[in-house]
Amino acid sequence: MATLKGDFTKEDPWRIFRIMSEFVDGFEELSDVNNAVTIFGSAKSDPSSKFYKSAETTAALLVEHGYSVITGAGPGIMEAANKGAKKAGGESIGLNILIPTQQKPNKHITRVVEFKYFFCRKVMFLKYAKALVAFPGGFGTLDEFFEAITLVQTNRIDSFPIIVVDKKYWKGLISWMEDTLLSNKMIDKPDLGIFKVVDTPREVVSLINDFYKRNKPSPKRLL
Repeated sequence: MATLKGDFTKEDPWRIFRIMSEFVDGFEELSDVNNAVTIFGSAKSDPSSKFYKSAETTAALLVEHGYSVITGAGPGIMEAANKGAKKAGGESIGLNILIPTQQKPNKHITRVVEFKYFFCRKVMFLKYAKALVAFPGGFGTLDEFFEAITLVQTNRIDSFPIIVVDKKYWKGLISWMEDTLLSNKMIDKPDLGIFKVVDTPREVVSLINDFYKRNKPSPKRLL
């Protein structure tokens, strides 16, 4: 009698069902989120760091102006943003990723959704956000930031506020964009206007509010 080779539920065609379930769960859980801002940043930021404190203050100010906050649910900047949102009495949403290093959702989340696949999670970050705010971070933050500006650049989604915080931190990357990407005609000059660079929490909130004074909010963002 022939023996089965491994577990067929782990084969690639069956992964489609796991991917589908993550999208369905995410859409269902977040369908009532109408006025949220997604905040990215390093998981390594210490609570004593200026970046952590700035993210906490930014989230609290956003709540005061009627926004919910979405993060990646982990420590560092994510924890700071969830903490600021919760302390201000707002909705503090965390989209947790299940990875081998075992990221545990921080304790300041009021609603959590878990994902195995990064790409499913990134769709949720974008689909339900009125704005994206990137604090200093590493590869993950850069990945999320560049995906967002690429979607706007290619007209895959409508323009919306994409903000990076701390001019000193981002100066080198932006100079490289100007000196290398732009000078070699890899991007066009208007592409550098897809995102804004600021230093303070109040500037973040002002940019978002000013954008929506001039532009009618679109329905749930389609990707």
